[in-house]
Amino acid sequence: MTWLITGGAGYIGSHVARELVGGGEPVVVLDDLSTGDASRLPEGVVLERGSVLDGPFVEDVLRRHGVTGVLHIAAKKQVGESVERPLYYYRENLDGLRTVLEAAVAAGVLRFLFSSSASVYGMPDVDLVTEQTPCLPMSPYGETKLAGEWLVAAAGQAHGMATASLRYFNVAGAAAPELGDPGVFNLIPMVFERLEAGQAPRIFGDDYPTPDGTCVRDYIHVADIASAHLAAARRLVADPQARLVLNIGSGEGVSVAEVIDTIRRVTGHSDLAPEVVARRAGDPARVVASAELIGKELGWTARFDLEQMVTSAWEGWRHRH
Repeated sequence: MTWLITGGAGYIGSHVARELVGGGEPVVVLDDLSTGDASRLPEGVVLERGSVLDGPFVEDVLRRHGVTGVLHIAAKKQVGESVERPLYYYRENLDGLRTVLEAAVAAGVLRFLFSSSASVYGMPDVDLVTEQTPCLPMSPYGETKLAGEWLVAAAGQAHGMATASLRYFNVAGAAAPELGDPGVFNLIPMVFERLEAGQAPRIFGDDYPTPDGTCVRDYIHVADIASAHLAAARRLVADPQARLVLNIGSGEGVSVAEVIDTIRRVTGHSDLAPEVVARRAGDPARVVASAELIGKELGWTARFDLEQMVTSAWEGWRHRH
């Protein structure tokens, strides 16, 4: 087996590349480096620099390296930006996926794993989100992920590919300081930025129907995301008929207030108490994954807790700053 990881120089992709290499899997990375960094790649991994929208290039990479499976992680992923630039998101995410699938079919690749997102669910009013929970995405980003799942499943069925779509919940942490999240778009790095600037972290609303009034989410360590990809990739090899759609989450909910308290303790900024500001539009009170199906299908469970996520994320933040 040789795996191609699109977007493999990014935050999540580089963790997946490291996990597969550590598991003895040959890996090639395709990345345009628009947000990725070649220095994140494990030693010995070949980087092919180019766009997933360039079909002939993608097919050439697949053929030259004898690729037998694709992990498609490359995507634009900012919800707010997708609202402002829907055409851009549909082109990058959906046209990019279609192009890679066409190249994979042409090159005879029979295993395809797609990075999806819990954003496909929208605002589900359930205690635990299962894979059967209705999908009602609330942003163009979420729409591209749901349509991407449909496309992967249809192409797999038509062309005899084993497929898996993995729905990530809230990703955090780092397996090593140099692999930390470079963006400041998620709660944990946003709190780091404000604490470092001597500013109080913000809580967007404390009047939700949750135990402490703040939103509850399912946080998952990026190293757990990576191990789930390795488990799914091996399942696609073992089961040529696989048609999987799986949540990757811890199955446990943590409130925004609890996350901020953990961050203040880990970073030594306990003097800066959070301030409550108005709710943000579209924030559901609770979104927590059921991780039952991925445990049953892949024998996978999350290993890392919130304290480990925050501590490793803080080490990554300090490494870059």
